[in-house]
Amino acid sequence: MTKSLSINNRNVVLELKNITKTYITGTNSFNALDNVSLKIYEGEFMSITGPSGSGKSTLMHIIGLLDNPTSGEVILNGRNIAKLKEHQLAQIRNVTLGFVFQQFNLLTKTSSLDNVMLPLLYSDVPKKNRQDIALELLNKVNLTEKISNTPSQLSGGQQQRVAIARALVNNPKIILADEPTGNLDSKSGIEIMKLFHQLNEEEGRTIVFVTHDMDLAKQAGRTVVIKDGKILEK
Repeated sequence: MTKSLSINNRNVVLELKNITKTYITGTNSFNALDNVSLKIYEGEFMSITGPSGSGKSTLMHIIGLLDNPTSGEVILNGRNIAKLKEHQLAQIRNVTLGFVFQQFNLLTKTSSLDNVMLPLLYSDVPKKNRQDIALELLNKVNLTEKISNTPSQLSGGQQQRVAIARALVNNPKIILADEPTGNLDSKSGIEIMKLFHQLNEEEGRTIVFVTHDMDLAKQAGRTVVIKDGKILEK
C-alpha cells in the first residue's frame, strides 16, 4: 500500500503543546499523558500505536476534543481551544472532525441513510440537501444497495463503511478512527484500510487512527508510538 506523501511544507491542522492528562482516584493520581506535543498535518495518514494502557486512547480523546487536558494547549486555527466549554467543543467537533469507532456506534433501529444523515441535523445544511449528501457518501463506500438496511441487517464491514460515510458527511478536516478494524474479520479489515487509503491518497483526507496492531500502524505515512503517557517516536 502506498504511503502518504511527505509532510514537509504542509499546513498544520491541529497541534498539541505540552499536554498532560492527570487522573485522580482517591488519594492516588497518575498521568495518562505526560507533557505530550504533537502536530497533525493536512493530508497526512498517521497512526498512533502502543501497548495497552500506554495512553493512546487518551491521546485520541484529546485530539478529538472529547476530553480536556489537565494542562497544555490544543491549537486549532491558531487558537487554544483546550479549555472551551463542552457546547463550544461540540460545535467544533461537528464541523472539523469525523469519528470512526471500533464499535461502529450506529443507531440500531435506523437505516444506513438516516445514520449517515444524523450529523447534518446539527449543521447548517438545508434539510432538502441532506439526503443527497448522504446518498453520495454511501455510494462512495459502495453501499448504495444497503441504504434502507438497519445495522442488524449488515455485516461488520458494512456497518463500519456506514460509519465512515457518516464521519465524512460534514466534510471534516480530520478523520479520527479508534481501532477501526478491531471488531472485523481479516478480509473486512483489509477492505476498511483500503478505503482509508483511498480517502487519503485520492481526496487528500487527513486520517489519524489508533491501533494496537503494528502491521496496521506501519501502513501509515507516519507512526506515533506512545508508552507510559510519553511519545517515544513521531
